[in-house]
Amino acid sequence: MLLKGLGLLVWVSFVHLAGIYLFIQGFLLSRLSLSDVTQCLDGSCTIPPTHKKAVVLIIDALRYDFLTPEPPNPPSPFHHDVLTLPRELTAANPGKSFLFNAFSDPPTTTLQRIKGLTTGSLPTFIDMGSNFGASSIDEDSIIHQLRAAGKKIAFMGDDTWTMVFPDSFEPNMTFPYDSFNVEDLHTVDEGVIRHLFPLLDKPASWDFIIGHFLGVDHAGHRLGPDHPTMKAKLAQMNEVLTRVVDRLDEDTLLVLLGDHGMDRKGDHGGDSELETSCGVWIYSKGPILSNPSSMLPQYLLEPGAFPRMTEPHRGIQQIDLVPSLSLLLGLPIPFNNLGTVIPELFWRDTQGSLYTRALELNAAQIETYLNTYRSSSSGGELDTVWPVLRDQWSVAKSADQEGRVLALKEYSRLALSSCRLLWAQFNKLFMGLGLALLVLGVIAPWALYSWLARIQDSYDESVDKLLTICLRGLAVGSILGVIGYLGLYKVVPEIDALNWMLFDAPLMSCIAVVAFTRPSFSLAFSLLKSIPVPLILHTLAFFSNSFTVWEDHIVLYLLISSLVPLIGAGVRAPTSRLRRRILGFTALFALCVRLMAISTVCREEQHPYCHVTFFSSASLPSPPTLVLALVVPISIVLPWICKRFLAISKSDNGVASFLLPWMLPAVLLAGNGYWILEWVDSVEVLGNKWSPLLRGVRTLLARSAMGGVLLGGLSLWWLIPLCIRVDTTAGSEGPHEGKAETKNKQVTVLGFANAFGSPYFVFWMIFLGLLFVVTQLTGQVMLLLATLALLAYLEVVDSVRDAKGLTAAFASARPSIVLDLEKVSAPLQFSDIVPLYLLAIHTFHATGHQSTIPSIQWKTAFVLSSTLTYPFSPGTVALNTFGPQFLLALAGPLLGLWNLPPLPQPDARRIAVNNTVRMCLAMMVCFGTLLLGSAVSAAWLRRHLMVWKIFAPRFMSAAAQLVAVDLALLVGYGIGVVRIVRRVSDIFRGMS
Repeated sequence: MLLKGLGLLVWVSFVHLAGIYLFIQGFLLSRLSLSDVTQCLDGSCTIPPTHKKAVVLIIDALRYDFLTPEPPNPPSPFHHDVLTLPRELTAANPGKSFLFNAFSDPPTTTLQRIKGLTTGSLPTFIDMGSNFGASSIDEDSIIHQLRAAGKKIAFMGDDTWTMVFPDSFEPNMTFPYDSFNVEDLHTVDEGVIRHLFPLLDKPASWDFIIGHFLGVDHAGHRLGPDHPTMKAKLAQMNEVLTRVVDRLDEDTLLVLLGDHGMDRKGDHGGDSELETSCGVWIYSKGPILSNPSSMLPQYLLEPGAFPRMTEPHRGIQQIDLVPSLSLLLGLPIPFNNLGTVIPELFWRDTQGSLYTRALELNAAQIETYLNTYRSSSSGGELDTVWPVLRDQWSVAKSADQEGRVLALKEYSRLALSSCRLLWAQFNKLFMGLGLALLVLGVIAPWALYSWLARIQDSYDESVDKLLTICLRGLAVGSILGVIGYLGLYKVVPEIDALNWMLFDAPLMSCIAVVAFTRPSFSLAFSLLKSIPVPLILHTLAFFSNSFTVWEDHIVLYLLISSLVPLIGAGVRAPTSRLRRRILGFTALFALCVRLMAISTVCREEQHPYCHVTFFSSASLPSPPTLVLALVVPISIVLPWICKRFLAISKSDNGVASFLLPWMLPAVLLAGNGYWILEWVDSVEVLGNKWSPLLRGVRTLLARSAMGGVLLGGLSLWWLIPLCIRVDTTAGSEGPHEGKAETKNKQVTVLGFANAFGSPYFVFWMIFLGLLFVVTQLTGQVMLLLATLALLAYLEVVDSVRDAKGLTAAFASARPSIVLDLEKVSAPLQFSDIVPLYLLAIHTFHATGHQSTIPSIQWKTAFVLSSTLTYPFSPGTVALNTFGPQFLLALAGPLLGLWNLPPLPQPDARRIAVNNTVRMCLAMMVCFGTLLLGSAVSAAWLRRHLMVWKIFAPRFMSAAAQLVAVDLALLVGYGIGVVRIVRRVSDIFRGMS
């Protein structure tokens, strides 16, 4: 019986995964990378170089306002007026020094920006996922063109470069450093400095230098842009620039830039103005790049604006550096480039003849690229914009000399804007197949849920038959998928046999399951009446960009509103004890939920109406003072509270008597210790000299806590899962006829009433401890409040069931049945799972997350080690991000086991299995509905202006959440429920 229930859950998870995979195949396609290379042996596709060498210095996350002395509004006392050299030389050397505010295409992760900076191409939304594991760039790039020209390239800094350009740098001039240790602010920068200046003193040994500094970026991630450490970092960079300029010869061009910016708290990855605005400084010590006496036409200059600054600034696209730098060095423009040459760097005379020639070469390269892309397998993507592009190209070719420059400039920018829109490309067929499975991924588990609520007799045989139908449906669907591929591959060649099988197999099995469960019209109508309104409203909210942006507030409202029926049940409860319990625990639940809402992180779209409280401020990512004061006492109190809740049913025995008062506090305090030491190290309370020791101690704490709770705690629970204690006392019986007085033993089982629920709660607490260690301090407080809310809700649901059962018993013909409370407890309803589902989403927001890339807490990648370590670094980030949903979904089976007595057997065993499987299915329906709503909205609004900013990230978050929830339910049922039910059955087998 137990494993059959697991089989049903595995089957539903497979349907979900197939639907997600197919929808993503249609919704998030990456653009086609062309391997063509620009070649011109006769020099016809370039111009004479102005410089023989170049030094490109990248200060990671160099925001534009780090280069300008204009104070922001409101003013910041730390980082402004620090990088003074670029502004000073620009004022003193017109025509030789230029400052730009550059737009870097999102996603603003380092790998994607390196691709853009070297190829001139655009990233796609899904490319961001490869930032943890860089792969080599197979497109034409300025690095490839330098190598083809026989140039010697030196590199030092962020090791991502050596991953994407293996074997491209001179072996004796390549010095990579680990790029993901955000806690190390100095090693990479000092390494770049150590190797950069000896090379500058030997100009004959190199032609091109790349130096990638990381200290500013790491200071932003760890401390925020307004921390005094950021001022020190920028001062160091200013000193480096001064020394570099002193050593430059007149044949060398200097380019300083940021690969991206940073948001208010120092992170990046998304598309906010602060993240996409980066500074660029270009300086020529020798040749003049632009004649100061020749005024550039204003129509060639694109104005730029920076948040909170009143003065307009010269704006460019970051990828404009690729064609500009290539031509200044006499190289061909990389084949896939979509950038446009910067006019200031080529305007040498009044007519701008050199700029015109550079722009002609630039436009011709873009035209060649578009024509090649048009003739490729993905050329159909250009269908909608191709006529407009052809018209603009014709205008550019036929324009007179005066209008030719403007026409060519507009053509290059039209190509860029068109491709930006198109590489959010969609395959409607794949999306339709995926949506169909996502719909069935809601309907099928709903049908299973209602069917399990109806069957009473021949339970095992019925589930057996259902599983057989599932497997047969999968087999038949796989065969139909192959047949469909053979018949349709010429019509829809993009869908291969595997994809057809992944669609047809779950489709046929879902149809078979729905047909077997036979939901009648009357049942369907009654189920429709019982559909919880909060779930429906939450799903519909995804069709509005404003509601999606403010989802954290909406979920809070829906969660509090979902308590209204419980309050009504409490008021109508037949006994005063039940009224007090229902209303009291409901109030406790509401209080915890409301306190959790105090913790917020803000999406960019929520400003200025949102204020960050999860961190000290929007620009200081450290815990608030109140949290620092509360986190340790709360961690000590929580295990005691959990033990008190278990003591209500005398279930604080067995494994609970050791794990709750001893192991759990140790794990929670170790989690506190890790993040407190991280804060001490970040703000340098003890100075820099203690950093290595603090790093080692907190790594030891994290490894000990996570290893101890996962291996030690889980092993102990597996060996002794139950929370009962058996007391034996001597008793006596009076004399019987013909017999003397006899003595017997009286056996008392403490924890009997909650024999199923209490050990599963201990099992759940093990995973709480695991998540606790990778959660920052404010999030730890929120997890403790969520735990208290969960316990309160369990008691509310149990009391409401008892109240409904008593009311029904009093109204029945057998009122004496109230003497046996186990027989009058009402069955669980689907609506009982909805507040738990909403609590999971609410906890996700309260622990410092939003459905946006910038809210990812990247510093959690270094909980278990000081460097990027696979698979632990991505694993801890994933656990931190989706752990709240995993944890609260893991509590779904707990709702079905709480206060469920183990007798009579085997009915109690069947009820326990039925309850937990139904609650697991209900949780899957809730998160499946969430995913379906976000997927439909993303598909329907795929041409909406905010699709990649709001709707697509929400869909990706919902997909990841559903995967985490399904995994939690499989773990919870497959390990927790199976082990507990078997042990309880073994102990109470044979008892009536």
